[in-house]
Amino acid sequence: MADWSEIEALKRTPLTELFAADPNRLAKYSADIAGIHFDWSKTHLTDDGIKAFERLAKACDLAGRREALFAGKVINTTEDRAVTHTAERGEGTKTDVATAQGFHARMRGLIDAIEAGAFGPIRNILHVGIGGSALGPDLLCDALGRDENRYEVAIISNVDGVALEDVFKRFDPTATLLAVASKTFTTTETMMNAESVIEWMQAGGVEDPYGRVVALTAEPDKAIAWGVDETRVLPFADTVGGRYSLWSSIGFPAAIALGWDAFSDLLEGAAEMDRHFRLTALHENVPALAAFSDLLYTQAFGCETRGVFCYDERLRLLPSYLQQLEMESNGKGVTLEGKPVGRPTAAITWGGVGTDAQHAVFQLLHQGTHLVPLEFIGMIEPGDTLAEDHHKALLNNMFAQGAALMKGKPNPDDPARAYPGDRPSTTLLLDDLDARTLGALIAYHEHRVFVNGVLLGINSFDQFGVELGKEMAKAAQKGEGDFDVSTTDLIKRAFG
Repeated sequence: MADWSEIEALKRTPLTELFAADPNRLAKYSADIAGIHFDWSKTHLTDDGIKAFERLAKACDLAGRREALFAGKVINTTEDRAVTHTAERGEGTKTDVATAQGFHARMRGLIDAIEAGAFGPIRNILHVGIGGSALGPDLLCDALGRDENRYEVAIISNVDGVALEDVFKRFDPTATLLAVASKTFTTTETMMNAESVIEWMQAGGVEDPYGRVVALTAEPDKAIAWGVDETRVLPFADTVGGRYSLWSSIGFPAAIALGWDAFSDLLEGAAEMDRHFRLTALHENVPALAAFSDLLYTQAFGCETRGVFCYDERLRLLPSYLQQLEMESNGKGVTLEGKPVGRPTAAITWGGVGTDAQHAVFQLLHQGTHLVPLEFIGMIEPGDTLAEDHHKALLNNMFAQGAALMKGKPNPDDPARAYPGDRPSTTLLLDDLDARTLGALIAYHEHRVFVNGVLLGINSFDQFGVELGKEMAKAAQKGEGDFDVSTTDLIKRAFG
């Protein structure tokens, strides 16, 4: 068990004092990688704190674990699997990279066939999946596809029929391609939604609806047994975890909607961050520094949540994406050895879009009793063509929030109007929101999660916590299960 006493003993020096004591603080706690400017200067990281984390990282063999990740070794020990999502963007073993590139070539070939009319006049892409099979593609298409008119894409995850019916009202079944995304091709919600889409196609006059299906899965045989022709199955390796899978065939809706060049740029941006993470010393390594900041607040200062606020409407889905990435990866209670962790693991990730969030939740952040580290994300290049005052006001709001949280404002005569200050934030300022930069941004967060997991001694790549609720839901659906009196009463009230 790693010794955290040095970290736990770190003191919280006020941020304004940290800046006053070190004229070079901004330069030391900022970096520029892959078109992204990172600024940690308004966090409570210090030189001594970083050295303490470097010693902890050495004790936890972070360098060895990092190398094992890229070497395709079995680091997901509870499922006896390697972790190969970085191979999807060209960073891994020769075998893993070649496998990923082969699957990408297969996907590109199918996309070329669709664009050539092999499936008929397709105008709509209806993608059904859930969790990692939906959140990533949804983020990519929403962030990068707003100006694209190649296809209209809908990504459905919720088993609530309202979600599907909304799409059915907009889409023409004779011009729709169905993409079924499920790693195991057994996910209950996804398969139920897929069956409903097939029925809708049949009712809409499509003679062979299964001929309009593309399967995105690590279990090709199950997709074929369900009715998808082998030529329309796009596999990916079972060593690619669901929440790390947007780089694989799970990214199909983004690849077809945005174009292959954009998908390639996405992979290259992520690969640039991979190389930085793999080769850079920890005190200059942006995912490592982000993780050190995370752990400083959870382990030394008792923070339970982390807020992510995107000052760009195109990244409105990023907080939801990061919720799964961070909380499903590191929301664990036992170590790699199966023993209780005995300390906080993942912070609760939440967030929103600025400036909307300023008028909803920032009251608590400025004057509430909770200390919440924040991450602000904005773009230098605007995503709109309106008068520049819009974008200038947007960014100035983001910059001012970070400054106000740190500086505060005393008011001894009226405590209700006092701001305590000394509240931390990180700022990520992107040159522009394009595929390459978004790829780097997502990969940065992936590696940040990995470093957190290694230092906490947990497995970031399983997710057994989601299984019990699924098992009980299946039992309830069959009218089975031994439920408590409250749950039994709720089922009876709903279904009689």
